[in-house]
Amino acid sequence: IVPSMDLTDGFQIEEPETFVPWGITEPELLAILPVEPHHVTAGYYVIDCTSLCGLHHALGFHFRPDENGRLRELEFFRRAYPDMHESYAEFQRHLEVAFGTPANQKPGDEGLPNCTWHSGGATIRHYILYRFGPEEHVRMMRG
Repeated sequence: IVPSMDLTDGFQIEEPETFVPWGITEPELLAILPVEPHHVTAGYYVIDCTSLCGLHHALGFHFRPDENGRLRELEFFRRAYPDMHESYAEFQRHLEVAFGTPANQKPGDEGLPNCTWHSGGATIRHYILYRFGPEEHVRMMRG
């Protein structure tokens, strides 16, 4: 699969159409988003959107106080997980369309692989973590 997304400068949200540059501050994010994000806690906002080549999901914006409050991580998730394996497969399909075959893949929890991609200085990770039950994680970090 030929990757279709480059993360060198930031991340493109398809709907609402917004380009989010890496390293922006919380006020800068609030200024460019055409929707009001949910402010979860200090340094963390969430919106519902479409990205990754047509996938509907929630998107969390993590600002790191140790980096002068700049955007460092995006977190992709669903509001509900009726079927973990189905969710994993759908996220995986969209990630592979966006970023190609994973650069690294190893066995993970729930019989599903831990996958890693690299694009434009960013790292994308998709995995299942077993804490109080299985949790799907899709995270994109710069640097």
